[in-house]
Amino acid sequence: MADNQIIMVGTVGQGIMRSADGGENWQRVGINQGLHSDALVRTLVCNPARPESMFCGTDKGLYRSEDGGQSWELVKSPLSDFCVWAMAIDPVDPSVMYAGTGTPTPAAVFRSKDGGATWERRPMEAAEECPAVGTPRVTGIAIDPENRQNIWLGLEVDGVRRSTDGGDTWSSLNGAIPNLDVHNVAVAAGPPKTVVVVVNNDVYTSTDDGSTWDQLGIREVFPMTYPRGIMVQPGKTSTIFVTIGDSTPGRTGAIMRSEDTGKTWQSMPLPVQPNTAMWVVNIQPNDPQVVLAGSRYGYLYRSNDGGSTWEKLWREFSEISSVLWIPG
Repeated sequence: MADNQIIMVGTVGQGIMRSADGGENWQRVGINQGLHSDALVRTLVCNPARPESMFCGTDKGLYRSEDGGQSWELVKSPLSDFCVWAMAIDPVDPSVMYAGTGTPTPAAVFRSKDGGATWERRPMEAAEECPAVGTPRVTGIAIDPENRQNIWLGLEVDGVRRSTDGGDTWSSLNGAIPNLDVHNVAVAAGPPKTVVVVVNNDVYTSTDDGSTWDQLGIREVFPMTYPRGIMVQPGKTSTIFVTIGDSTPGRTGAIMRSEDTGKTWQSMPLPVQPNTAMWVVNIQPNDPQVVLAGSRYGYLYRSNDGGSTWEKLWREFSEISSVLWIPG
C-alpha cells in the first residue's frame, strides 16, 4: 500500500518535496512546476472529496494543484499580499475554506466559498506586534464537526479566536486560557466533543464550547513540555495525536496519543530518536491508519497501524512545516 502513496513535505525554504511511491524516491517541486524558488511553505491541505486537489500556503500567498502536487498555480487573490500559515477545508462542503496569515505580514483570516477560487478577508482583530515573534501568525484553524459554523483559530502569540457564524464575526477568549502563545487548535467529535488548544507549554481542553477549560498539566503527563502539532484521527474521533519536544527547535521529541479525547496519553515508540522537537502530524480520511509525523529539522516517520508502531523514512529534509499524503 505504501508504494501507492503520494507524500508531500512542505519545508521552510526548500519548497515542497514530493514522493510518488510512498517515500522511496523524492523530487523537489521546482519553478518549472509553478512554485516559486526557495518557497517558504507553511501549510499543505487537500480537498477531502478530491484529494488530488490541494493547496499550499507560502510566503507569497496561496498556490493550488489539481494533479496531486505535480504542478502548481498561484491563486490570484488578496492572499497574494500575505504569508499564509494555516488552512482548513470544510469536510462536508469543501467549497468553504479558511486561510490564516501572519509573520512577516499581518495576522488575518480569509474565507472562500467557491473552493479557493476567490477569497475575502474577514473581520478578525489581531495584535500588530507580540512578544517573542514580533508580528503574530495564525498557527491553527479548526472547524467544529458538529456545528460547522463554529470556527476556532489560534494565534502565536495572541491567543484564541472563535467564530460562531462561519467566519463572519470573531471574538476573543478574553483570557480564559492565560497563555497567549497558541501553537495549534483542534476539535474532536468525541464523545464528548472536545475543543483542544495547544499552547507552548501545555494543552487545554473544553467540552462546553469554550465556556470552561481544563489544563492538562503536561509536566506531569508528557515526557517533554513543548507541544506543537495536533491531529484528530478521522473515523476515531476520540483519538488525538500531539507532537512534542524538549524546546524549540530542541534536541529531541516524541509523539503522544490519547484515545479518550485527551484525558490520558501515551508516548508512541519511535525507532530512531528525533533530532529536534516533533513538529507536525497528519492523517487523511482515505486511510486513517496511515499517520505521518515530522521533526522540525527533517526526520519523517510513518505509521501504518494508527500510530502504534512507526518507521523512519530514509529521506531527511530541511525545516519541515507540514506533511500530507494522498492515494497514488
